[in-house]
Amino acid sequence: MSTLTTYALRLPKSIKAAAERLSKADGTSLNQFVATAVAEKIAVLEASAFFELRAERARAAAARGEPSALLAILNRTGGEPPREGDELPEGHVPSGRSAAPAAKAKTPADKSRTVARKVAKKRA
Repeated sequence: MSTLTTYALRLPKSIKAAAERLSKADGTSLNQFVATAVAEKIAVLEASAFFELRAERARAAAARGEPSALLAILNRTGGEPPREGDELPEGHVPSGRSAAPAAKAKTPADKSRTVARKVAKKRA
């Protein structure tokens, strides 16, 4: 960051306490922890907007009857075999083709809580 600004931030006591605890466990200052959290949220929202725009373009192209470049790539034949370690696991079933019911998708908040728990356990 080349230009820094200050901003008085009001947080509920419980959020501030959790942020202080996690920043300490992470080995960073509270300020750095909050700045990083804000940067991560910005990245998530901008990435989401980017992919939504791409999806809109793809839907519009499909509505016009244009072939899907993604499907052309995924359906191509030939090429090189997967490199060692990149192979699919034995018995792999491609997404959307499983007979088993799909698990409930995790929300970003669920994933954040999981990461926070792992960090806390690792540092403890």
